[in-house]
Amino acid sequence: MTETLRLVPLDDIVVFPNMNLTLAIDVETDDRVLLVPRHGTEFASVGTIAEVTDRVTLPGGAPAVSLNALSRGLAGAAHTDAHGVLRIETEAFSDDDSVSGDLRELEREYRAVVEEILELRGDDGRISAFVRSITTPGALADTAGYAPDLSFEHKVELLEALDVRTRLETAVAFQRERLAELQVRTQIRNDVDSAVQKQQREFVLRQQLDSIRRELGDDSSSIVDEYRAKLTEAELPEAVLDQAERELDRLERAGESTGEASVIRTYLDWLLAVPWGTRSDDQLDVTRARSILDDDHAGLEDVKERVTQYLAVRRLRHERGISDDRRSGAILTLVGPPGTGKTSIGESIATAMGREFVRMSLGGVRDEAEIRGHRRTYLGALPGRLVRALRDAGTMNPVIMLDEVDKVGADWRGDPSAALLEVLDPAQNHAFRDHYLDIEIDLSDVFFIATANVAELIPGPLLDRMEVIRFDGYTVDEKVTIGRDYLWPRQLSRNGLREDEVTVEDDVLDVMVRDYTREAGVRQLERELGAVLRKVATEIAEGNVQDRVDVDIDLVRDALGRPKHFAEAAERTATPGVATGLAVTGTGGDVLFVEATTMSGTGDLVLTGQLGDVMKESARIALSYVRGEDEIDLDDDAFASRTFHVHVPAGAIPKDGPSAGVTMVTALASLLTDRPVKHTVGMTGEVTLRGRVLPIGGVKQKVLAAHAAGLTEVILPERNRSDLEDVPEAVREEMTFHPVMTIREVLELALEPVASDVALPAV
Repeated sequence: MTETLRLVPLDDIVVFPNMNLTLAIDVETDDRVLLVPRHGTEFASVGTIAEVTDRVTLPGGAPAVSLNALSRGLAGAAHTDAHGVLRIETEAFSDDDSVSGDLRELEREYRAVVEEILELRGDDGRISAFVRSITTPGALADTAGYAPDLSFEHKVELLEALDVRTRLETAVAFQRERLAELQVRTQIRNDVDSAVQKQQREFVLRQQLDSIRRELGDDSSSIVDEYRAKLTEAELPEAVLDQAERELDRLERAGESTGEASVIRTYLDWLLAVPWGTRSDDQLDVTRARSILDDDHAGLEDVKERVTQYLAVRRLRHERGISDDRRSGAILTLVGPPGTGKTSIGESIATAMGREFVRMSLGGVRDEAEIRGHRRTYLGALPGRLVRALRDAGTMNPVIMLDEVDKVGADWRGDPSAALLEVLDPAQNHAFRDHYLDIEIDLSDVFFIATANVAELIPGPLLDRMEVIRFDGYTVDEKVTIGRDYLWPRQLSRNGLREDEVTVEDDVLDVMVRDYTREAGVRQLERELGAVLRKVATEIAEGNVQDRVDVDIDLVRDALGRPKHFAEAAERTATPGVATGLAVTGTGGDVLFVEATTMSGTGDLVLTGQLGDVMKESARIALSYVRGEDEIDLDDDAFASRTFHVHVPAGAIPKDGPSAGVTMVTALASLLTDRPVKHTVGMTGEVTLRGRVLPIGGVKQKVLAAHAAGLTEVILPERNRSDLEDVPEAVREEMTFHPVMTIREVLELALEPVASDVALPAV
């Protein structure tokens, strides 16, 4: 039957049939109302019909009513009456009280779950008796609505379940969730109580054991006493000793067999492993140090000079009684291509200074904790690599090499390069703090040497703290000297040969350098020497050679095969439209060829060879300049009907940078004037739309690459003239340099003389 009742919204409250409650509302003369749960602006689709049993006045004069919930009510259409009261069409819904076998099974399951919940919660029996007094399945399911930890949404879902079976299944599911939560909480509480009791029991037993030992007169020293003896012998700084004493006190209170004791003992072991008061005696003989460096490495004058300067300053301060400045630590950064001796010279520096040497490879390191260490709160925490390096060195003033610092990465674990800012700053590293030890460590006496292949990959703030020395590669003559004096003896030993068994002349080494290597360093040269000597060792082992072996060109060709590199500038530039440029890569200087051609088209510019954005812009600038050049007597229509194609060979290798600008202009001018580029000329420089030639970097590396490729002339920007002082004198004597200001000068120097009238090549 449908009736119109006053609508009473209940905010976040759900009333079930058979409940009694009092609400602070005024229902005027209404005897029955519909209570509908509401959350925000959302009303439930089912409410509860309640009968007004009493009207009362609350303290303060506010009206209130006592209600008896009768049954569920299905909400229909709502309207507002003449007095402004919201009323709603309501149809009373009564549960089907018939009970089947499976429904009876659900009842038993529900009662069993509720009994377990009440047992865990500590019920006094009243709630259990209340549940047992209910006999109808629908009303039994509604008792879940009394649960204080059932959410509002779950209660609304239970109220809207009109089918008794569905309602009871829902109630069982909700109560099972509550039971599982209570069981987990109980288990956790029991585990905690058990652990606390165990610790208390162990503490009492340890105290009793100590008392028994004292009564028996046991004089064996405990672990704490052993650590105290070690601390006394170690002569630690005062701050470190105080920290160690605090940890020992914690260890003594915790006992020797607890988990915390293991952590404390590991910490104390690391604290004692740092050589706090140990320092190597510097060898301040500058002449001896220079002799050691010269014996171990050829060239590298900048590094050797800087090391001897450092030793000379320390010697003067020592002789004149000037105390050491904690903010004057030496931090060198060796930047250059692979194989130029950056890593190997670190050990030579340590030997020359009389210090211990430790190498830290930073390539691929992405965790800041590798530098600063982990905090002791983490399981398996350890100090950072710097503390471990000091432990390995056994002194506080070793030479520490930070290898491949440009390859340090960063991810969610932090940025190791940021952690290095404090390490490599002489103004800060005297108070470096490792996260694990949490004690200031003085790194001002450490001689840091960092190495990198590309300085641009080192973060700016870190690079600002470094004293950069650049390695720009070796000349052919230097490679021959290094091969003869250093690599050859080492490879002889590695391949089981004696010096009197195999000899090699400089001219053969020269051929190996020119025909089989094209690098800034000497690693490939050492590999080729090893291949030749393995060939010789095989012949000797097989008994094919009885006398001394003189390595000649034929033996080199037999061991290494055909030459791998050629002086191809003359062949490549014989055709107009090809120019020889000079570039710098991560492995040193290199020679690249720029090719240009034209065909019928719509005035487009095609660029190939994996060129970067900057290099593409240089090509567009070059074409724009050539179109406006008076010496190339072509009108705009001729350019508009042609498509120009610029290609830089070795297309699998990405290329970028502005220094190929003059080379691209020269290639296009050579194509359009039909004048080949001189095969002896290499060039570099950035070009502007107005034909100005701007300075570039890497002059020394580019000149060395041109020299190795057989070029005899180099065109470079005028503002790079001073950079030629860095080029070895032997190379400067063999080559001619042309510093230029404008592209017109470049074309006059680079192009062959006019052989015919200027004409656009036919297609």
